[in-house]
Amino acid sequence: MNTAIISLVIMGAVALVFGIIIALAYSKFKVEVDPRVEEIFEILPGVNCGACGYPGCQNYAEAVASGAAPPNKCTVGGPEVAAKVAAIMGLEAGEVERKVAKVLCIGDREKSVWTADYDGPQTCAAAHVAGGAGKACSYGCLGFGDCVEACPFDAIHMNDKGIPVVDEEKCTGCGLCAEACPRDIIVIEPIEKRTYVFCRSHDTPKRSREVCSVSCIACGICVRLAPEGLKMEDNLAVVIDPEKVTDQAIAKCPTKVLFRMEP
Repeated sequence: MNTAIISLVIMGAVALVFGIIIALAYSKFKVEVDPRVEEIFEILPGVNCGACGYPGCQNYAEAVASGAAPPNKCTVGGPEVAAKVAAIMGLEAGEVERKVAKVLCIGDREKSVWTADYDGPQTCAAAHVAGGAGKACSYGCLGFGDCVEACPFDAIHMNDKGIPVVDEEKCTGCGLCAEACPRDIIVIEPIEKRTYVFCRSHDTPKRSREVCSVSCIACGICVRLAPEGLKMEDNLAVVIDPEKVTDQAIAKCPTKVLFRMEP
């Protein structure tokens, strides 16, 4: 037997030993994958929006399969998806609370003050970094439509005055539009909640009057008329219980930023 053959035999033996070791290690340390994870993942819409509280659909599927999450957290899929996921897990689906985006700013181009012309990148993110693109209110909508670009469901559009409008029939409450807004004027709320203060400004009353005709001026009238439904936080009225916001409180708002949305 020549040297070459001996070398091949030795190498083969070493390879065999290492193969056995690797196989034993894999058998000992392998992680069993719950087959329900793939079943659930296939049912989910695959948007990876994070509305369920998990980074993506795969993460949510794993959480449901492990029992860490209920089957009804996918607001994009709604009741139909919840029922299918629940069936895989042998559970009741439970009620899916439908949420939609709400734009809490009505300070459009006609109602807000602009102090300069902006010639930079036509995005809200860039304009925000550039000091607001000349919009005097540092809390108001910038109007470039980053939220529109972020929506995968064609559920939000800019009106002719530069304010985003949500189509609630198409909106799934995924929250991608809210994430895209650098001014945090978009919130994801239950569709049944219709009463809001449509302003996010924390400016002083004097400053608010100067920069926008439809801003909260922290007058406190609404809070005095509906103390169980509203409170004042840092120069801004905030709804704490929509059911207890009275019609009188809404009617007396001097800038008409407190109102109920039509059903």
